[in-house]
Amino acid sequence: MTLIAPTLQAFFSDRLAKQLHASPRTIASYRDTLSLLLRFVQDTSGRAPSALDWDELDEPVIAAFLEHLEAERHNSARTRNLRLTAIRSLFRYAAIRHPEHAAVIGRVLSIPPKRFQRRAVTFLTAKESQALIDAPPQDRWEGRRDRAMLTLTIQAGLRVFELIAIDCGDVTLDTGGCVRVEGKGRKHRAVPLTKEAKALLAVWLTERAGQALDPLFPTRTGRRLSRDAVERRVATHVATATKRCPSGSSE
Repeated sequence: MTLIAPTLQAFFSDRLAKQLHASPRTIASYRDTLSLLLRFVQDTSGRAPSALDWDELDEPVIAAFLEHLEAERHNSARTRNLRLTAIRSLFRYAAIRHPEHAAVIGRVLSIPPKRFQRRAVTFLTAKESQALIDAPPQDRWEGRRDRAMLTLTIQAGLRVFELIAIDCGDVTLDTGGCVRVEGKGRKHRAVPLTKEAKALLAVWLTERAGQALDPLFPTRTGRRLSRDAVERRVATHVATATKRCPSGSSE
């Protein structure tokens, strides 16, 4: 029986980093997905990640994990499918290294993505945007972080993965203030900042007191926020904002 730990390590160090030259953002996303999976398996089976074998990561276990993401973590079908993509990437790599587990691996690879209806893209009005920005409580560190985060996101039109990848050193507050962002395809751009955004980020950077390569919007422990964490924070603030501006509930 072959434990998964050596293959899992090689998947990140060899397959993603050396062969595919995956971006740090992709590697972090895959890492978060597989960490959630291993934690789920340990919680449900009692088996430590270092002791798992491929037969213990069969199709029913992966299917239960995907259901857990939607039912317990309240992930959308889109996020669920992104997690499945990371899992399937690992299993395709394992299929070559461990043909003795071809049947188990094949059943996992056959799990289909979940269909979902694409909603029409809508936009917040100025009033709705301000209600959302004002929603985080300013008497808490997290609230002040979230206010700055929402202000930058709305003003710059950032995607979530772009937002969480920003470091403190990516923000320029001098004349021609801007934030440097890495988008899809590793394309870099500099997004100009409004006067209001510059003022708020200046206050936040002072309180944040981070180094140039530290995440601009960290967790309490200093780690980079995950997509799930941002999704939960936004959902919380949307609920507060819609009490003041009900029209924002449909957005």
